[in-house]
Amino acid sequence: MVNKGMMRNSTILVPVFLPAVIVSLLLIIGTISDPELAGEVFSSAQAWITETFGWFYMLVVALFFLFIVGISMTSWGNIKLGPDHCEAEYSFPEWFAMLFSAGYGIALLFFGVAEPVLHYSEPPVADPQTVEAAKQAMQIAFFHWGFHIWAIYGLVGLVMAYFAFRHGLPLSMRSAFYPLIGEKIYGPIGHAIDVFAILGTMFGIATTLGLSAAQINAGLNYLWDVPVGNMVQISAIAIVTAMATVSVVAGMDKGVKRLSILNMMLAVLLMLFVFVVGPTVHILESFVQNTGSYLSNIVERTFNLQAYTHSDWIGNWTLFIFSWTIAWAPFVGLFIAKISRGRTIRQFVVGVMLVPSIFTFLWFSVFGDTALNLIMEQGYTELVTQVQADKAVALFQLFDHLPLSSVVSFLAVLLIVTFFVTSSDSGSLVVDSLASGGVLETPAWQRIFWAVLEGVIASVLLLAGGLSALQTMTMVSALPFAIIILLAAVGMWRALVIEGHRETSLQAHMAHSRHMTGSQWRHRLTAMIRYPTRQEVETFIRDTAMGSMTKVVDELRKVGWDASVDFDEQFIRAELVVNRDEHVGFIYDIRLITTPVPEYAYSSREARVNDAHEYCRAEVFLRRGGRSYDVFGYDEVDIIRDMLDQFENYLHFLNVAPGKLPWEMAEHDDLLRDQSGGDSEGKKGEDGGSVKPA
Repeated sequence: MVNKGMMRNSTILVPVFLPAVIVSLLLIIGTISDPELAGEVFSSAQAWITETFGWFYMLVVALFFLFIVGISMTSWGNIKLGPDHCEAEYSFPEWFAMLFSAGYGIALLFFGVAEPVLHYSEPPVADPQTVEAAKQAMQIAFFHWGFHIWAIYGLVGLVMAYFAFRHGLPLSMRSAFYPLIGEKIYGPIGHAIDVFAILGTMFGIATTLGLSAAQINAGLNYLWDVPVGNMVQISAIAIVTAMATVSVVAGMDKGVKRLSILNMMLAVLLMLFVFVVGPTVHILESFVQNTGSYLSNIVERTFNLQAYTHSDWIGNWTLFIFSWTIAWAPFVGLFIAKISRGRTIRQFVVGVMLVPSIFTFLWFSVFGDTALNLIMEQGYTELVTQVQADKAVALFQLFDHLPLSSVVSFLAVLLIVTFFVTSSDSGSLVVDSLASGGVLETPAWQRIFWAVLEGVIASVLLLAGGLSALQTMTMVSALPFAIIILLAAVGMWRALVIEGHRETSLQAHMAHSRHMTGSQWRHRLTAMIRYPTRQEVETFIRDTAMGSMTKVVDELRKVGWDASVDFDEQFIRAELVVNRDEHVGFIYDIRLITTPVPEYAYSSREARVNDAHEYCRAEVFLRRGGRSYDVFGYDEVDIIRDMLDQFENYLHFLNVAPGKLPWEMAEHDDLLRDQSGGDSEGKKGEDGGSVKPA
């Protein structure tokens, strides 16, 4: 929802934009004023959060995982993220490349070698630098970057996509609260939700930029002896932020999608190289064994807080990674939501959780087990000391023991830069959308502003205390947003319950409609073997359909119901609308749809060449989208009977799910119609489907 008072060429929502910017600027000014004091404050805050709220982080992550998996396994998993007839906008490879690049490409590059080596040298339970420590190190890495991470991303993305694309609400976190607080999402509560989402995203991205800058610095030092220090890293942030502004101006398809595909190609190339030149058989064996160990111990690790050891390991590793993910969740979730319209809930969950997790397990097996094999079998024990001294050098020290180390290290630096740019530009797109109340198309200057601000925050946090300060701000910003995600899950559950009532009513209608009378059985037979022209269907909608609707509207008005009928000349559709105060309205829409003639319709090969390849249908659409049945050939009595069946179904739905359903109110009617309609003749519909509106 765009703020009405905004100046031209701007979509910013002032009650969200200003608080987010003010808090960010206060942090920047305070940190620059006294970096040492800021570093001490960050350190104390991290310790307090770990001791006080560690249990909460672990518990909510477990709940997120159970919730999203549970939904996908129920009948709700068949619900589409959009109208029932829409199709996915992006192919699966494009979709996976974009969500993976946004999700944690940089994290894998930074931790792929460093984490297994560090856990091997300092395991939380086992004796250091033993076979048991190596097994535990890989299981922990799998746990930190496996299903739980993507459950957090997936849940946030799912609730955003569901409410935005299926119910016409803004693509924003506030929309998930509609079933809980109704119209108040457009007031201070909704603004506060989006402000927390923006701040969490900003600090999560800042952490990522800081890690990337440190690793770029390490790579440059390895290749060309560039000194390691804050100024080099800040310069790297500035240069890559400038590159990100170019990509962010290009937009989603031209900028982010192309960079994401490049990222995936480079990442797979790098992984295949290490797999081939490394201990290939050992990698395959460890991948299978570690995956089995991860799955068998997943419950215990999910709830393990080391309550009896009083170690700070859990805060430095598990809690940091989970809180970093929660802070990133509005960014990655909204980004995944934007590219997931048209997929079912089950497809979304499987795609977002299973595929990236398997890739992650392969990545850690290739890089982590190769590093451990070098240490344990080939005697390169100095790798442990090097990684302990600086996590950022881990990847390049591994390459130093492999063939073509300089070439591969250069490719790694290039990959880090492209991941860096992708995170910054896609993050800027998402933050800008949140600051605009869910608007998807925003002016370029706004996206550039957020990209620059992200770079500035990352730079000042590096000055204040390096990666420790970045880690602390991530944990602080994640705390309120974890609560928001939890409440959003409750909101989605309530919406899905209502969706279930609607589906039950629809099934009751379909069962009733099987008892055909009048001319309906003849029409059904005719529809199977005859393919009418555009002119025939247009005349039917103008005359028969409009006549039927007019009679129903006249009767409703006689008893005081607010009803109307309208004909859309552009799309050739007749629409009956019934409004009831404090209740969702009823829409019955018959529209002309052009679709290809099926091959079985042709009597011969010659007939197929000579005959028309398209025919038209008069399909019924309700508020939730197309119902996929054709009423061409019905007489007025049959159409009225069908309208009354759907209207009776609607009244039954109001009875079993009483009250106001805000996401379906009149203010969203136009958006809903757009989502279930399409573009002009000859173009692919907005839903990505193959059916062309007239």
